[in-house]
Amino acid sequence: MTRGIHISDTILGDNNPLFIIAGPCVIESEDVVFHTAQKLKDICSNLGLPLLFKSSYDKANRTSISSFRGPGMEKGLRVLMDVKNKFHVPVISDIHSVEEVKPASEVLDVIQIPAFLCRQTDLLLAVSNTGKPVNVKKGQFLAPWDVKNIIDKFISTGNRDLFITERGTSFGYNNLVVDFRSIPIIRSFGYPIIFDVTHSLQLPGGMGKASSGQREFAEPLAKAAVAVGVDGLFMEVHPEPEKALCDGPNMIKLHEVENLLKTVRAIDELSKSPSTHRD
Repeated sequence: MTRGIHISDTILGDNNPLFIIAGPCVIESEDVVFHTAQKLKDICSNLGLPLLFKSSYDKANRTSISSFRGPGMEKGLRVLMDVKNKFHVPVISDIHSVEEVKPASEVLDVIQIPAFLCRQTDLLLAVSNTGKPVNVKKGQFLAPWDVKNIIDKFISTGNRDLFITERGTSFGYNNLVVDFRSIPIIRSFGYPIIFDVTHSLQLPGGMGKASSGQREFAEPLAKAAVAVGVDGLFMEVHPEPEKALCDGPNMIKLHEVENLLKTVRAIDELSKSPSTHRD
């Protein structure tokens, strides 16, 4: 069991149904964001899966100086506020510095700390002090048991509304591997764990001035993670990943999301059924 965290009128974690964090990697335009949000809301509502809509207002750690980063904090937060008001779904996005915490917390329902910043003490304390739920992505450079140090920093303020996301571990050059042992290890600390399907498929820097990816492995990795026992899935999706301005090679095609979620929902229901835990 993991801690239950209230988001809007829903409790996430605590052996409740699988929840989904999904949306385009970065805010490219209002049209792409609104179209994706509407489709995801319809799919998740029909399947009974809680949805948090995710899209970044700034991708501060892109491979190249010429890579598209997004519209910036002011415009991006305005778009995310419009998503909340228009589609009535909670929103989540990355922050990258202590200075971003206050304005972001006024819009976001969940604040996210990117993997490369997961050990930044001042940033962890600043987001924790907002009292808001926070999703921290485990760094590609960390062992799963090292996450306990992140948790200890975060809860030192008294805020215990914390999610941890597994997103793969560096495996040689330009590659990641998922060690599924990390899921029960991290979950044993008592906080909801999320599996990042799409970033686990990245080939960081694999295209020289951009990351590549292997979206063809999205379904098997998502199925494996849910079978092992995650509380939520994180997946970046796009109507046309081939034309996306960020992370296209590992994003899931929007029209393929429904079938994938039907499959993982069935696995989640089976894994959480009381009959599967009998002696």
